[in-house]
Amino acid sequence: MSSLRDKILITTEAPAAVVIGRVAGFDDTGVLLVDFPTNPNGGPVPALATARYHGVPVGCAVALVFVDGDPTRPLALGLVTQPGEAPEGEHPGDRLTLTAAREIVLQCGRASLVLTRAGKVLVRGAYVSLRSSGMQRITGASVHIN
Repeated sequence: MSSLRDKILITTEAPAAVVIGRVAGFDDTGVLLVDFPTNPNGGPVPALATARYHGVPVGCAVALVFVDGDPTRPLALGLVTQPGEAPEGEHPGDRLTLTAAREIVLQCGRASLVLTRAGKVLVRGAYVSLRSSGMQRITGASVHIN
């Protein structure tokens, strides 16, 4: 029987260095374009990505590694911010934005909040309580209660 150690790939190669580049934009098909100091092309190159970057402003810092060490094949690992850095006019922790192409689901036990791309907001739970210290307003094209 082989041991766990026999199943682990052991390599003497140095780990890939992370390069800090910049978001240069997106091509016509929505592919992320990046630029970085050691870029051999001299201009933005398409990058593979570990997340969606749509809506990220041009110029944002992005952590890059390179597939098989090839500087023409960057892989974007994520956005980079300095400690305490936040968008202009905001403070760290002021806003959390979650973006998804189809839907976002927050769930805990039997309770859930679902946001869909069609604009639906679905709140489900065994007990739902809405409280307000000010006016509570319910508006819609039609309102149905029970």
